Amino acid sequence: MTVKAVIDLPEDLYQTLSSHGFSKEVISKESKKLLALKCFSDKILSFGKSAELSGLSIWDFIEFLSENNVPVIDYSEEQLNREFKSVEKLRKALKK
Repeated sequence: MTVKAVIDLPEDLYQTLSSHGFSKEVISKESKKLLALKCFSDKILSFGKSAELSGLSIWDFIEFLSENNVPVIDYSEEQLNREFKSVEKLRKALKK
């Protein structure tokens, strides 16, 4: 099931966009991509859900994030320390 969201644009603004090649479909597609970017960068949606919202493949979404200077992985120092400790525990366990 899907929910339809509508963007109301003043007619003169739509005409300007239209004259530059922005069809209703392009406006909708670009709006979804930008909303996905915002939701991901603000940590409202996960990477997967943001990619789904954008309508892009995962690889294309990664590229879109990169083009907009949004890191795909943005760990805090605390999260990185936990990850490194987990890796160290695994490494020690594998040596036994």
